Amino acid sequence: MSITHSADGTTLTYEKLGSGPSLILVDGAFCRRGFGPMAALAKALAPRFTVVIYDRRGRDESGDTAPYDPAREIEDLAAIVACVDGPPHLYAISSGVALTLRAIGAGLPVRRLVLYEAPFALDGTHVPDPPDYRERISSLLAAGDRDSAVKLFMRVVGVPAFGIFVMRWMPNVWPKLRAVAHTLAYDLALLGDTQRGGPLPDDLVAACAAVSVPTLSAAGGKSPPWMHHSAEVLARAIPGAVHELIPGQDHNIGTKAIAPVLERFFAAAG
Repeated sequence: MSITHSADGTTLTYEKLGSGPSLILVDGAFCRRGFGPMAALAKALAPRFTVVIYDRRGRDESGDTAPYDPAREIEDLAAIVACVDGPPHLYAISSGVALTLRAIGAGLPVRRLVLYEAPFALDGTHVPDPPDYRERISSLLAAGDRDSAVKLFMRVVGVPAFGIFVMRWMPNVWPKLRAVAHTLAYDLALLGDTQRGGPLPDDLVAACAAVSVPTLSAAGGKSPPWMHHSAEVLARAIPGAVHELIPGQDHNIGTKAIAPVLERFFAAAG
């Protein structure tokens, strides 16, 4: 484990694996170095890339300086990029896509970019139930009710009630979700006004327009149509971007499915 600091002094923990061109992996909600898909993916990619995984602000060993502002997470990602040689490749998943796009819009240097399933509910293809769940999660967290916040988030993203019940009894899952439940508010702040079924918000349109590097916007073939639509919208909004459906995958894409996609796309940089 290595340590760096963001512009506001917040401690950020990260790891480097492998050798070759730099590749930074940006997690979505709940996930970090010790929980989620990126550790296994980093190991799979390490033979061809210098892979960096990090704990986003408020997660595990990274700090969490108050008050939260999306601009601080953009600075966090910039601090991680500063730990590698030259502009890196970036792979972002879920709410990490919103963070990455906003960071690039703010001037973050990158080489190539792969985005997987930004959870944007756009153009009437999907409206979360309840539509005010962002506000409800904030209220639950303010009241200290982390369990209810996690349950509401899981229900909104499509986990069935029985699945949530089972997760609550899994000692290697629920405590890890609960520990970073406060960062759900951070992810929702980064998503901005993308959860009400309207068009892609102007701030994200501008961020997409600022992307000037080869970009792949991908979704899983088994994911719902609104996820496909979100990936297609980003592919149209980012100059020169391409869109791809990865067969047999959903939002929890497997390492064996995404690793070859990343290797192929990033290797094209030469």
